[in-house]
Amino acid sequence: MAVSCGVQGFPLQIAFHTAAFAPALSLPLKLPPQSNSKLRTVVKMSATEVTSSRISYESFAIKPPEHPTYDLKGIIKLALAEDAGDRGDVTCKATIPFDMEVEAYFLAKEDGIIAGIALAEMIFHEVDPSLKVEWCRNDGDFVHKGLQFGKVHGRAHNIVVAERVVLNFMQRMSGIATLTKAMANAAYPAYMLETRKTAPALRLVDKWAVLIGGGRNHRMGLFDMVMIKDNHISAAGGVTGALKAVDLYLEQNSLQMEVEVETRTLEEVEEVLHYSSQTKTSLTRIMLDNMVVPLPNGDVDISMLKEAVQLINGRYETEASGNVTLDTVHRIGQSGVTYISSGSLTHSVKALDISLKIDTELALKVGRRTGRA
Repeated sequence: MAVSCGVQGFPLQIAFHTAAFAPALSLPLKLPPQSNSKLRTVVKMSATEVTSSRISYESFAIKPPEHPTYDLKGIIKLALAEDAGDRGDVTCKATIPFDMEVEAYFLAKEDGIIAGIALAEMIFHEVDPSLKVEWCRNDGDFVHKGLQFGKVHGRAHNIVVAERVVLNFMQRMSGIATLTKAMANAAYPAYMLETRKTAPALRLVDKWAVLIGGGRNHRMGLFDMVMIKDNHISAAGGVTGALKAVDLYLEQNSLQMEVEVETRTLEEVEEVLHYSSQTKTSLTRIMLDNMVVPLPNGDVDISMLKEAVQLINGRYETEASGNVTLDTVHRIGQSGVTYISSGSLTHSVKALDISLKIDTELALKVGRRTGRA
């Protein structure tokens, strides 16, 4: 069963440039006429980019966030090495002739937002640059249960070796993107942010999935934004002391970056505003933490949050945090805050069920039997 690809018969060329001096591999990618997906150029890597740890993101439909030290290619290699161990795939070696070529199809087993397509191509390329990948959806597109949205062609052995690593990344990223899309839509006109509560070593990947789902990124780490939280405030002797220390540090080190301070009471909000009215400060955002009060009936009381937003009166960006769920985010978004942050986007997300199958007819039959296709 082939993936139907075509937009008025005009092919989109995808080029994989393999190791040094190897010829480029090109294959057509066409999208179905009824799809609203945008045409995209997928992964394009020069020989230099493939053989180094640096990757060009220019051709990605949705680029990953920036990080000065994160090695995405290294993470891919680590994930593959974790699976291969010291012997490689012994089952593939035993059952699949090394030169056998097949087509395998990506199958969505539930509705959601697909994410990780660009990353999947990078993984396949790392395993075997001769594998040819085609998609009928882009990162960020909706997929419905039972949809075949992509295929990979080439040596069966290498497809199966890459399969689980590809799916692990795609399922997690798609789960994050799906929840982010739902929460971002509900939060409007506020913007939805994730936090640093990401899987260890997957910070960039998790935050990339949030972007694909229509959210925005909070700080990447400890290095790119000053964020004064409760422990900093306690150690500095209070909100004013912490803000003074940050302003002095930035001035002494000739640094310019965003500064956010956490507040937990209206009194702390007033203290921040008093300090900023008396002193030149680098403050850019005020976090309003746990000012959303859950009610016994499942609703939330946002009166304290709204009062805080009114006190700030647009002088600084505002961020609501705490008691943010898919059920409460719409109410919070109506409070006037600039941003709403939720760790749940990444720390407890449910993976989207996706499979990669050579025998799609049997996979669909089993899926219908179990209600997953």
